[in-house]
Amino acid sequence: PVRYVSNYSSGKMGYAIAEAARDRGAEVVMVSAPTALPTPYGVRLAPVQRAVEMRDAVVQECRDAQALVMAAAVADYQPTATAEQKMKRRAKTLRLELTRTPDILAEAGKGFVRVGFAAESENLVANARRKLESKGLDLIVANDISGPETAFDADTNRVVILDRAGGEERLPVMTKYEVAQRILDRVVELLAKGS
Repeated sequence: PVRYVSNYSSGKMGYAIAEAARDRGAEVVMVSAPTALPTPYGVRLAPVQRAVEMRDAVVQECRDAQALVMAAAVADYQPTATAEQKMKRRAKTLRLELTRTPDILAEAGKGFVRVGFAAESENLVANARRKLESKGLDLIVANDISGPETAFDADTNRVVILDRAGGEERLPVMTKYEVAQRILDRVVELLAKGS
């Protein structure tokens, strides 16, 4: 109950997307793990703690959705067991067994626009393209996390937006809100086409 396995994601990109969608007049439900960020005004928060809770909330909320933009940096693995009490420092080593977390995008359903994210430190476009195809997404946002302007907690991002038709839109470093607007431009285009 004291220590946990996590990552450096701040949630800023997801919150920027929620704000940008709200500013466009969308009804926004934001499924979020704990962050230090305030819930944007006019956005309904569905708070979760664990990956399985996020999966369940996303599946539930997507039943009536027109689009899912999945910016959450969900861990690929989680500890198999959770300690009931604080683990004391006794042994020289400790083995931690991990199990795979649910693939939320794969389980979210279909019939709406699906946008994923690929945070990468190498082979940005190739890795993102593989993820786009393997998950059957409409778009994927590949973000390069290797530089200080584009790291998880930064207020800016540099991304490449990839689509199923093989298109690539490379964006310069810009605020996460500006990136969110560009992503939503693409979502609106897909909705207009009936994707």
